[in-house]
Amino acid sequence: MARRSKFHDVLDFEIRFYERLLATHPDFVDVLFPLAEAYTRRGFHEQGLAVDLHITRLRADDPLAWYNLACSYSLLRRLDASLEALQRSVDLGYADFRHLQQDPDLTNLRRSPSYRKFLERLVQRRRRSRTTSPV
Repeated sequence: MARRSKFHDVLDFEIRFYERLLATHPDFVDVLFPLAEAYTRRGFHEQGLAVDLHITRLRADDPLAWYNLACSYSLLRRLDASLEALQRSVDLGYADFRHLQQDPDLTNLRRSPSYRKFLERLVQRRRRSRTTSPV
């Protein structure tokens, strides 16, 4: 029989805790965010995606919610959906581009030609905004 790691035990405890809270408060966003993260760290990517989708319905204008959704889609190799969510995140104001380039959850997306085109458009947009902004 395989031994369970302490890491997995802690994550399983967190997941059960958050799920119990959500049983009575299903739209409690401050619990949904860490639950989605715990699912992802545990490797339960489909469950993480379901929670991230729920969060984006509750917080349609939250760039971090859409960024997390992009990560979930990328982990599941649903790259078109990942790129759409990432674009929405950036449109809403997500601007931590250094993290975006290093986030392991986006590795699958970063390997796609569509992502490279997205980056090119992003760089061009940032250059245009610098040259057209008043000094």
